[in-house]
Amino acid sequence: MSVSLSDGATQATAHPVHLGLGVFSLSEADFDRWDAFVASCTEATFFHRAGWSKVLERSFGNRTHFLFAEREGHIEGVLPLAEVSSFLFGHSLVSTPFCVYGGPAATTEAARHALIEAAEALAMQLGVQHLELRSLRISKLDWERKDLYYTFRKEIFADEEENLLAIPRKQRAMVRKGIKAGLRGTIDTDEARFFAAYSSSVHRLGTPVFSRRYFRVLREVFGSDCEVLTITQADGSLVSSVMSFYFRDEVLPYYGGGLPCAREVAANDFMYWELMRRAALRGVKVFDFGRSKLGTGAFDFKKNWGFEPVALPYEYKLIRGSRIPEHNPLNPKYQLLIKCWQRMPLWLANRLGPFVVKGLG
Repeated sequence: MSVSLSDGATQATAHPVHLGLGVFSLSEADFDRWDAFVASCTEATFFHRAGWSKVLERSFGNRTHFLFAEREGHIEGVLPLAEVSSFLFGHSLVSTPFCVYGGPAATTEAARHALIEAAEALAMQLGVQHLELRSLRISKLDWERKDLYYTFRKEIFADEEENLLAIPRKQRAMVRKGIKAGLRGTIDTDEARFFAAYSSSVHRLGTPVFSRRYFRVLREVFGSDCEVLTITQADGSLVSSVMSFYFRDEVLPYYGGGLPCAREVAANDFMYWELMRRAALRGVKVFDFGRSKLGTGAFDFKKNWGFEPVALPYEYKLIRGSRIPEHNPLNPKYQLLIKCWQRMPLWLANRLGPFVVKGLG
């Protein structure tokens, strides 16, 4: 398929195999159509929603290239893409930066192939080091893949006791510990308490923090589908908080953390149970624990909840780069930086973190 890229628009010329199918760039006028397709497409996720183009542009200054395949006025597939450019981490085209899922979501194979071809042409034109698809399924058998990330998804039940008993015994004891400690959950109307708990947690891990503005933008763009659940002790003092995304009949706790005192009362364990309990009450069927890296504490924590890990086949098309990037804390070359970051005062880490993390994607 020949692809024309000009004036910021992307359109695929009709090919005999894909007759009448075109690939176009998302405009604000197409947001509702795009999101209607995402809501109905079984392959699509929360991270395929059109609002991510606004989030990425407003929060990180990423240039977005959200592509959709259309035939006779009907969308058959979408592919959200954005450029990530950094002096430290290079230049890439990713579907989707700062998201665990992405890649093409399509109802026809013709649309899937057309979107991938258009993405490859765009990557060549932009001169990126690599094109990355964070799909739940393999899209291209001949691309390089990284076996590092796993996702954890599990069906939850309408009955609270059934959900509690489905948690393995040792982990269930931790949940009960939080309950006995008198912990309480509250839905917050802003991100203030969440950011205090989250920033403290990632600082202890030696990870650069996102800006508070990013979380504010997420709430503004996604509204009630982006929710903050905060856990407090009986006296009202903050211990932990989590920001979750709701999509169709799923809930995904995406960003979370706790203060140093959280471990003493099993606040994080209680937090995820409280989220599961509340989600079940509103009819949610799937609890998506998101991705974790193999060999990490987060990976083991999610397995302890009875969730089975499923490998995420992230795929890479090398353009100007010579190898798949390894921008993650498990890379030995980042260990010194992580240790230095942990020793940095929290106020300084919160000031510098957003400038570093926006280049990671």
